[in-house]
Amino acid sequence: MSASIYGFTVARLSGEEMSLDAYRGKVLLIVNTASRCGLTPQYAGLEALWQRFGERGLVVLGFPCNQFGAQEPGDATEISAFCTTNYGVSFPLFAKIEVNGPHTHPLYAYLKSAEPGVLGIEAIKWNFTKFLVDRSGAVVRRYAPTTTPEQIADDIEAALGG
Repeated sequence: MSASIYGFTVARLSGEEMSLDAYRGKVLLIVNTASRCGLTPQYAGLEALWQRFGERGLVVLGFPCNQFGAQEPGDATEISAFCTTNYGVSFPLFAKIEVNGPHTHPLYAYLKSAEPGVLGIEAIKWNFTKFLVDRSGAVVRRYAPTTTPEQIADDIEAALGG
């Protein structure tokens, strides 16, 4: 397992591999997303955070996941079209991953280990679980799926240093 968030490689929605080291020095909000979930309208709030704080160093990273109620069945083209057309998403989206079970993406294994959920249970509970990562690459907080992006704004402000 990587010693920091920057040691992970992830696939963009387009399929190209990239290192999270590209985001060194940024504040990250990492979210497992889905297009057909009751929480899907959070895409609008995530985009609003990206627009509000992006110039100051926030990057929202969306990781589509189909593990909860098969609520992200589309392929990369469908996911991109849905997010852009319905929510104007311009923050980075990545290839569909698994966040629980034997095929958990290594990034999510790391996030869950660094910041377990309620009662120390590491498993991701549902779509739109969020992890806040500070500028040094440390996972500082995990948020429940029902925590709205708007509710995280003050923590992001603090992580950005101001």
